Amino acid sequence: MFTVFRRDFLAYYRTPVGYVFAGAFLTLAGLIFYLYNLQSLSGDLLGFLSQMTLMSMLLCPLLSMRLFCEERQKGSDQLLFTAPVSLGGVVAGKYLAAACVVLITIGLSNVYTLIIALYGRVYFGEWLVGYLGFTLQSLSFLAVDILVSCFAKSQLTGAITAFAANFLLWMIDLLAAHVPFAWLSTALGFISLYDRYEPFLLGQLSPACILFFITFIAVCLTGAARVLDARRFSCLLYTSD
Repeated sequence: MFTVFRRDFLAYYRTPVGYVFAGAFLTLAGLIFYLYNLQSLSGDLLGFLSQMTLMSMLLCPLLSMRLFCEERQKGSDQLLFTAPVSLGGVVAGKYLAAACVVLITIGLSNVYTLIIALYGRVYFGEWLVGYLGFTLQSLSFLAVDILVSCFAKSQLTGAITAFAANFLLWMIDLLAAHVPFAWLSTALGFISLYDRYEPFLLGQLSPACILFFITFIAVCLTGAARVLDARRFSCLLYTSD
């Protein structure tokens, strides 16, 4: 797993992908910070983080689209299927590589927190809870994108499908409010990533929401491993024929 992680993590910075992701993320974050905080002279850190949710939804597909779609396009996915590593280890290694890029970029976004601290006051508990919730939500979007990318045959298709999945998860709480069936509305509300993020925006450390995000990520990665296993089985059948 470490070999897969190291290869994919370094690949992000040996190609423009990691820099494009960080550059786009920090540029958009700067624009949001200017419009939401500087123009109104507001030190509302949690409000700033709530506005940044849109960026995770938009940009995480940039990282996920190359993990499996690129391997499939180049035909190098056969090496993954025959590698002396379980498919779960392959998925975990690739996810951790993309997650590290996300974490580094989120860490760099604290330059805006520093600006607020220089001209106002930042409470450590508020900062910790806000960034914890934002990080967990971003990593959840990334896990969904990796699961979706396992089905795609090209990077473009993977990126578009991942964005659609992110948008659906982002809007699912609004859909739940208009569903006529109570059981379906409850189920949709339960998996809403925005609703799970909301307690953190109120400054509340919610163990239930933390557990949900971790479980959500684990389920998505397990699903990705199962999809790859099905593809490996199909390839073996095709080869034997």
